[in-house]
Amino acid sequence: MDKYEAVIKLLMDAVKSESGSDELTIPVGVSNRHVHLSQEDLDTLFGKGYELTNMKELSQPGQYACKEMVTVCGPKGAIEKVRILGPVRKQTQVEILAADCFKLGRNTTPEMSGELAGTPGITLVGPKGTVETKEGLIIAQRHIHMSPADALKFGVHDGETVKIETEGIRGGIFNNVAIRVTETSALECHLDTEEANAMGLSGSSKITIVK
Repeated sequence: MDKYEAVIKLLMDAVKSESGSDELTIPVGVSNRHVHLSQEDLDTLFGKGYELTNMKELSQPGQYACKEMVTVCGPKGAIEKVRILGPVRKQTQVEILAADCFKLGRNTTPEMSGELAGTPGITLVGPKGTVETKEGLIIAQRHIHMSPADALKFGVHDGETVKIETEGIRGGIFNNVAIRVTETSALECHLDTEEANAMGLSGSSKITIVK
């Protein structure tokens, strides 16, 4: 064990001692298909200078579900009423479920949010216009948001991939769960609805990192 690992172990032991439990759990956030829009694409879809309507605050600070929705169209089919999440971003990003690829007729792969180079494009239809993106269609890679203090507590670092485990009749282990550490992150494991359903999880569930 090197010096860094020894320090992490001491800190984790202190946290466990203080909490009175060896179990360090992380709340689950279940995510359905959704869209993040750039201001340019928002203007095209809803009209010049349009501002998104905050309908509900999300668990991650500064992010919210919007009243507005769009239709996502592929070569073989379309999915209506796909929720937009705010605020606007530099680049439009469309996050779908794996099964949606069959309905849309457009294949994509799990990617981290914002890592859009080389991803396929898709067509979005709004009340005022249509946008054909050159890239930005992804299946969200499962990940855990946490602050630097959380990362220290769990003994992980930004960009690391870990295994997570959940109990219950459909419980099990997910591999390849990315750690995302920022100063403003709230502790939460993000899974899409297909992943959550596979393990019988909901927004009230908790997971643990497997060491």
